[in-house]
Amino acid sequence: MPHWVTEERFRVVRSTPLLLPTFSTNKGMTSISTFDITKEPLLDLLQDIKQGKIQLVDFQRSWCWDEERIERVIASVSLGFPVGAVMLLQQGNSDVKFKPRLVEGVALDQPPTPTALILDGQQRLTSLFMSLLSNQPVWIDQGKRYPPLQRWYYIDILKALDYPHTDRRDAIFGLTANRMLHRLGEAALNCSTPEKEFESGLFPVSQVFNFSQWRSQYCQYWNYDRQKLALIEQFEATVIKKFEHYQMGLFVLKSELPKEAVCYIFEENNKRQSELTHFDLLTSAFAASEFDLRQDWTQREQRLATHRVLRLLKATDFLQAIALMVNYQRRTEALNQGSDTDRLPAVVCNYQDVLRLDLSQYQRWVEPITQGFEAVARFLHTQAIFDADDLPYPMQLVVMVPLFVILGETLKLDWVRQRIEQWFYCGAASGIYSRSRQSTAAKDLIEIPQWLNGGEVPATIQEAELFAARLQNLVSSQGAAYRAITALLRRDGALDFLSGEPITAVRYFQQRIENHHIFSMEWCKQQKIPRWRYNSIVNKTPLTAKTNKFLGGKAPSAYLAKLEEQGMSRQRIDEILRSHLIEPTTLHNDDFDAFFEARTQALLSKMGRAMGKGLVGESLLENGNGNGFHPKIFTDYQAGR
Repeated sequence: MPHWVTEERFRVVRSTPLLLPTFSTNKGMTSISTFDITKEPLLDLLQDIKQGKIQLVDFQRSWCWDEERIERVIASVSLGFPVGAVMLLQQGNSDVKFKPRLVEGVALDQPPTPTALILDGQQRLTSLFMSLLSNQPVWIDQGKRYPPLQRWYYIDILKALDYPHTDRRDAIFGLTANRMLHRLGEAALNCSTPEKEFESGLFPVSQVFNFSQWRSQYCQYWNYDRQKLALIEQFEATVIKKFEHYQMGLFVLKSELPKEAVCYIFEENNKRQSELTHFDLLTSAFAASEFDLRQDWTQREQRLATHRVLRLLKATDFLQAIALMVNYQRRTEALNQGSDTDRLPAVVCNYQDVLRLDLSQYQRWVEPITQGFEAVARFLHTQAIFDADDLPYPMQLVVMVPLFVILGETLKLDWVRQRIEQWFYCGAASGIYSRSRQSTAAKDLIEIPQWLNGGEVPATIQEAELFAARLQNLVSSQGAAYRAITALLRRDGALDFLSGEPITAVRYFQQRIENHHIFSMEWCKQQKIPRWRYNSIVNKTPLTAKTNKFLGGKAPSAYLAKLEEQGMSRQRIDEILRSHLIEPTTLHNDDFDAFFEARTQALLSKMGRAMGKGLVGESLLENGNGNGFHPKIFTDYQAGR
């Protein structure tokens, strides 16, 4: 053990109740330290759990450990080994109210107000409480598909005393709810009565803190046989005393900690086990005011899910939109009151700001924000973005919602919608929302309304760039710029090669549309075209699965000829190809290099118009590496409208 950890430092006198030191309840922290370090007897800790003095924060996930982990923690305690410190949040701060719930296995008709909440160590404490003190079998969750297991845990006395030659974990195992265990090729274990426990030499872990009574019955059963007495005395000294004297390390967070600090601490200490969200914390905080945030969100989620583009919307996204709206309103009010520009409230939506939402703010904006999401869904539909998988950046969705609420009826003006489109495609093409999502969203929410009122062009538009090199290297359909370009092709009338139907109509009726190769991979490989070129978005376009199957691995000239054989005119074929920004002669001649250069320029032009910028690209001479067309950094960027 490290020299700085001493018994004196952690010594606890149980003559005073746990967690009774008094701290200042001022909103600002007056103490340098935000926590105390101490130790607590395991039995006292478990008894406080049983009495409801220590509970869980309601936002925590349910207990979920498996049998192996339970056996391991029991084994560690039986050896006196550390199992990790527990973190508790001291109660008493009226500004930090979380809805509590009892630890699994605790049954109280009228739970008391807890004195502390478990922030870290839930799985360990629940395992130990249920196995040692609950007087009921341990319930082990197996997921939705299977019923939970029920286990009584036992220690094989002889194997336990054989430590370290026998691993202590091998001496601990669970029996079923009827205290039976059937092992393949071995006699069944039966501990359904105390007498059968004595005969089997198995000690029930649930009697650890009631050992004197169990030992008395054990000795009576064996008629005080000297060998049995010696065995049980050795077991008591070696194993049982470890439980009785076990001290659990505690980090006790002071009650004066603000809510966002509690969130941060919980998140940092539970990254591997569970994912804490702003929604979970606010659900618990609002519950203290008798408001069921989870139920309210469930109803709104069902309402918004009728729009396929919102089907992946998260509760945290919804709360971020409300936080942006609240902070924008606060900033606007301060501005109207004449506050200095450098002292205006910030417009932010990080997790601390979401946690600062109070119930009145949520209730004020929840319906306008809900309607804002519906308005954004309609806007995205006009851009041929029909499904959540079509959306370049989910964060753009979050900032558009309060923006649409702010704009109100102004949004119905054509020139306003055109500028929103410009900002949307600049954000998608620039990649800025993949680098600093929250700060960019807040900045855009301030700058776009100012721009629409005659102010400067937002930085997201001014700084947006799309180089030919980047365009040609777009290969992942998950990328924002890739999705934006595909949406523009759909929006502006791309037609299916085989049926001639607009892709938007095909997608609306839920036929499968994906980006497929124009020059097939098989043909490109035969021509030894580099992989990055034939997998580029330049060589892909939205088509139905049926059409892609029709195209197969043929050369373009071959599948175009087949279309003519089926009765489609050459003029119609060329019209369909041009709807995808494809120069027809390059496909009829199977000229990949000419096709790649021409379509690169066409896609840049398409995206440039959407971004409100003049993008100029030029091809360079072949440099000998087989890449053919090489892009150049573009100039003449203008954000004019």
